[in-house]
Amino acid sequence: MLYMICATDVADSLEKRLATRPAHLERLNALKDAGRLVMAGPFPAVDSPDPGPAGFTGSLVVAEFDSLEAAQAWTEADPYIDAGVYESVVVKPYKKVLP
Repeated sequence: MLYMICATDVADSLEKRLATRPAHLERLNALKDAGRLVMAGPFPAVDSPDPGPAGFTGSLVVAEFDSLEAAQAWTEADPYIDAGVYESVVVKPYKKVLP
């Protein structure tokens, strides 16, 4: 089943994000390589695809997991959590309708 992982960053998270990004992307690429990643990306803090020093306010991942518990466990192991990037994270089942 698909699950939505929506995270909200702490204030001024950009430096922590940049330092931890390679490890974060490695995990996302593993999901992609396994054919389980639908989409993933950050929320720019300003109305621009490249927010520069404004940074980001959070992230969204939609991916396939065996269960809600598996999605939560994967999320809890995210390097952004260990680095203090995320203030809060919500994991919910997701039903893709379109396209």
